Amino acid sequence: MSFASPILLVVLAVVPLTLLFLIVQRRRRARYAIAFTNLDVLASVVQQKRTWRPWVATALLLIALATAGVAVARPRAHLKVPEENATIVLVVDVSGSMRATDVKPSRLDAAVEAMQAFVHKLPKNVKVGLVAFSSTAEVLTKPTTDRQAIMDGLSYLSPEAGTALGDGLMVGSRLIVSSLSAVGVHHQAGKFLPAAVVLESDGAQNRGSATPQQAAAYAKKHGIRIYGVALGTPNGKVVFGFGLYANSIPVPPDPATVRYVSRATGGQSFTAENADKVITVYKTLGSSIGRRTELREITSWFAIAAAVCLIGAVAASRLWSSPLP
Repeated sequence: MSFASPILLVVLAVVPLTLLFLIVQRRRRARYAIAFTNLDVLASVVQQKRTWRPWVATALLLIALATAGVAVARPRAHLKVPEENATIVLVVDVSGSMRATDVKPSRLDAAVEAMQAFVHKLPKNVKVGLVAFSSTAEVLTKPTTDRQAIMDGLSYLSPEAGTALGDGLMVGSRLIVSSLSAVGVHHQAGKFLPAAVVLESDGAQNRGSATPQQAAAYAKKHGIRIYGVALGTPNGKVVFGFGLYANSIPVPPDPATVRYVSRATGGQSFTAENADKVITVYKTLGSSIGRRTELREITSWFAIAAAVCLIGAVAASRLWSSPLP
């Protein structure tokens, strides 16, 4: 936290001075002797002096003075605020390997549940799009603030065939560029667009025309960060057929490629070997993507706190008959 007018913090000296004044006043009152002929009355007075209640109003008053003193100096703090025109495209792997059950109940089911949690975490003004890729890449939902449209699109996903990872990333990045261009937002050299691709994939590329490296270069050129999640365990496999005709095919994830495209574009990569980890990763992303850190003045926070404490001090004084100075 910083202050726009730090020199005005000198007003906080009123807090210890007020406390010192109260202590002196209480000691001065104690010097005057009062004669009590009724011992019951004397006992009640002694009991009242020993209780903590008279100090509640004083403590609240001192806190009110301290917070008001801080407010005068105009405090500022770095806060996360939603980005204007923020756009996120979910790029989802729906290749045949997503049938694997090493991540329960299956890789795709776990990914869908995690992405739903991710979408719920985003600020309401963030636009979200959905791209699915298998042997080819397809735009399922263009960037929109309609969360139900995204949920519907996620619910329709099902495993298909190959893995055109580069095509999926290329389609997702181009979708971001066109969506932002439509509202007059264009990439400026040396800066990121208020956008990101969130990739979920479990395998190496074996289909498509664009390579992951080409897609990463395109995203980097246009200021788009890629956040990648490599899903699955090294021992993952897909079983086709039944009984004697069952055929088991190993489908280990490819975290190296996911890591490359993420780092090349200024994003981050994650690995998830179980459903809980997948959900945790997407919730973390949902709390950070679509937001920027901004230095904002928070004077009103301290002013409100001071007012509340002052009201509390007056109320405590009236309630327990402990006069304020």
